[in-house]
Amino acid sequence: MGWLWLWWLIGALALGVIEMMTVELTFLMLSIGALGAMCAALLGAPWWLTIIVFALVSVVMLAVVRPLLLSRLRGTVPAEPVSGAAALVGKQAEAITLIDERGGRAKIGGDVWTARTEDDMVIAPRTELVVTGIDGATAIVAPATEERL
Repeated sequence: MGWLWLWWLIGALALGVIEMMTVELTFLMLSIGALGAMCAALLGAPWWLTIIVFALVSVVMLAVVRPLLLSRLRGTVPAEPVSGAAALVGKQAEAITLIDERGGRAKIGGDVWTARTEDDMVIAPRTELVVTGIDGATAIVAPATEERL
């Protein structure tokens, strides 16, 4: 029984490796339970008591700590990262040519895009704009106002 703590340590490390592959925090909680059992074994607890410690610590971690961590992670990470052309919505732009509902050109983040307005608005060149949407390869723009910035 002198090496019981080592078996719990190996178990904790194995569960930690599985957690790194799944990243759902379940195996992390079980790994912490195994570390608790390892501590009990180091203090001289018999093998059956280390199993009870493992079970109790794991249940508490899964029932209390894991939901708290998941809610915290979900609250700080966006559900879906915005990428590609959709990431341009809300960005500032500048009219290069006259822009109306039929078309025009605008500079958005250093790139020149085909642009248009959504209504009968006509935008003069060099006007500061904001991208309100993307329609295929065309940016939908509107004049930038203080409220939009």
